[in-house]
Amino acid sequence: MSKKQTNSPSCRLTAEQVASFSQEGFLLYDQPVFAQAEFDALKAHFEQKLLELPAGQRPEAMDVPHFSDRSLFRWLLSDTVLDLVEPILGPDIALFSSHFICKPKGDGRRVPWHEDSAYWSKLLYPADIVTVWLAIDPSTRENGCMYVVPRSHNTGKKGYSDYERVDTSLNVFPIEIVPGQRTDKKGVPCLLEPNHCSLHDARTIHGSAANTSDQRRCGYTMRYMATHVKLNPEVYDLQKVFLARGRAKVDNPWGDPSTDYGHIHALRAESLKKFH
Repeated sequence: MSKKQTNSPSCRLTAEQVASFSQEGFLLYDQPVFAQAEFDALKAHFEQKLLELPAGQRPEAMDVPHFSDRSLFRWLLSDTVLDLVEPILGPDIALFSSHFICKPKGDGRRVPWHEDSAYWSKLLYPADIVTVWLAIDPSTRENGCMYVVPRSHNTGKKGYSDYERVDTSLNVFPIEIVPGQRTDKKGVPCLLEPNHCSLHDARTIHGSAANTSDQRRCGYTMRYMATHVKLNPEVYDLQKVFLARGRAKVDNPWGDPSTDYGHIHALRAESLKKFH
């Protein structure tokens, strides 16, 4: 088990921002997340990974890259990010997942309306997870920015709506919340400058349109969970979580940031499971 040491972390959110996140289920953070040099290094690292994508792999599908790219822990376990998450999750934090979602210009695929928690219902409990959606590129209405439905984390199915199949040639994910359980018109656009971010609760309904513009839209989702969240032992071989700050409160299969877990990519593909 690996633990990232920290001294007394600084809180990067005001009490008002924390209260707004709790009430609305999301927060737009319109300040730089990383120092400019650190962000530039992350973007350059992503651009190289994009160039190295296997033939035929869509750039929207760059899931859990840190399993085989240990250098990403430089940013994922940074106090800069953890200080955004701690005011929401508390002092005991684990890195749950990460995902580059890159919509190329012209034909970037749509992200169906969904709750992250619905994808993870058989993987863990409870869904006390916060996603930091870091803008690599400008995120605008024109290039398919994310929309979130305020307060949807505390209404209706509370993170576990009913879903139907959608066309995977047009959508990043294969299922979408049924129309009768969606309130699309209430969606709020997450308009972000590079190195700014949004944060959202795992139960918050969100989605995004296709990118038909002439500008790419890429974000890096960095997902963190409270360490009282328990993973299902039946899927331990398909997921690794990493203690980021504080102490572990349950016995999960804690990963080691110095270990290559690239083999898990193959296991996940073979299982046909979607971890989003």
